[in-house]
Amino acid sequence: MPTIVVMILPFVIGLIVGYLVHKFLKIAIIAAIILIVVAYFGFFGLSLSVLKDYATQYGSIVYQYGVLLIGILPLGIGFIVGLIIGFIFA
Repeated sequence: MPTIVVMILPFVIGLIVGYLVHKFLKIAIIAAIILIVVAYFGFFGLSLSVLKDYATQYGSIVYQYGVLLIGILPLGIGFIVGLIIGFIFA
């Protein structure tokens, strides 16, 4: 595979992911506001102990993938730049 393809492919994927993250962020903010209002009125319970359990259960997996992402950072620079550009121009 040519080197230019290896460099451009993560950039294009980053553009797409950045665009989708920007669009999803609007929906996530609205969902978080609805969740807070529902929890305030007592229809849904938020518990810090449950969040701590999730962090304990999935924290190591997230850490491993973070280390993997940092390990391939020279190839991931194009992805990160594409992510930022896709997020800004969405």
